[in-house]
This record gives sequence, C-alpha cells and structure tokens, in this order.
Amino acid sequence: MFRLLFWIALITAAVWLWRRLKRPATPAQKAAPQDDPAPMVRCAQCGVHIPQLQALSADNRWYCSQAHLQQGPGNSER
Repeated sequence: MFRLLFWIALITAAVWLWRRLKRPATPAQKAAPQDDPAPMVRCAQCGVHIPQLQALSADNRWYCSQAHLQQGPGNSER
C-alpha cells in the first residue's frame, strides 16, 4: 500500500513540475500607480456630472453639451 501511495505522489509531482516548466515565465505583475481621477463637474442645465475635460465652459459654469451651453443655466442650478 505504501508503494502505491509513493508512486502516485511521485507521478503527481512529476506532472506538476512538467506543467510548471512548460509554461512560459510571466513577469511579476506590479501594481500600476493609479492616475488621479479626472475632476468631475456638474452641468448647469441638467445637473449631470461629467469629466471636466469633456465639459464645455461659459461664464464660470460647466455644460455637458453644446445644446445645453446655448440654453444656459437651468433649474438644476443651486
């Protein structure tokens, strides 16, 4: 019985070692430094929050689209 368990353990270890050596080495994944999130602004017309880089600005107010920029501030302005 001991011989059978020994051979099963030996074969399992050999298969595990073979798979590990056959697989290409992957570089350790380093945690990428996260960039600061883009500042969000609120549309003066509809109140939707959008990234500042995508927003349109007029008179110190931010808008989500050209149509809302043309309409001006809406009821969501507080």
